[in-house]
Amino acid sequence: MLAYQASSPLRTTPPRRRASGLAFALGINLVLLLILLTLGWGQQRRPKLGDDPLVIDLIAGAQSAPRASKPNQAVRTPPKTEKRPPLPKPPIVLPVKPSLPPGEPPWIEMTKAEMAAADVRNLPKVAAGSGSGAGDSEQVGRGPNGEVLYAAEWARKPTDTELGGYLPRNAPEGWGLIACRTVSGNRVEDCIELGQSPRGSRLASAVRQAAWQFRVRPPRKNGRPLVGSWVQIRIDYQTTTRDE
Repeated sequence: MLAYQASSPLRTTPPRRRASGLAFALGINLVLLLILLTLGWGQQRRPKLGDDPLVIDLIAGAQSAPRASKPNQAVRTPPKTEKRPPLPKPPIVLPVKPSLPPGEPPWIEMTKAEMAAADVRNLPKVAAGSGSGAGDSEQVGRGPNGEVLYAAEWARKPTDTELGGYLPRNAPEGWGLIACRTVSGNRVEDCIELGQSPRGSRLASAVRQAAWQFRVRPPRKNGRPLVGSWVQIRIDYQTTTRDE
């Protein structure tokens, strides 16, 4: 009986060819493995010196490490300051009491007349309550801002014509009282009305308006004129002194 069997490549291929094919496949795998290893080794290589990254220190107060100076660059050293010795303090000299000549008494001898002249009880007395020396102007009150108000002393009394030009029509007899500040040239300014009699007579207003013509000496204290001080001025009006 005839029998047919399918042919197999393993049976038809000779063993020598199969060995060469297996060796070829192993060689290709080894080449691929070497390529992969070579690529990994190239990535892990150490970078060159010129490829160092820039590092910035952001910590406040930190000092960077000193860099090595170049061989041809001189290192600068800070100048040394000379410490000078402290200046000596000047010596303290205490005053020496003057010594009296030998035989001189430690007091001044005075006669009876000299002792009487030096007695304060023999000095001229000031009137009680006046509060001023001889020749000082009299204090009569206080000014508009609390200043001392002195009695006026005329350098020249005003005339009837100077006063009558500011009297109101049908002015009665009476008086007007004002306070003014003295200025140079025996003049006054900044006058204010203090009082009048009778009431409503407008006599104080008449005195105030005529004051620019007045000549008043400044007050005196200890013989010194007090220009700028305030004085009190009173003008009395009578029928006999008015212009008809």
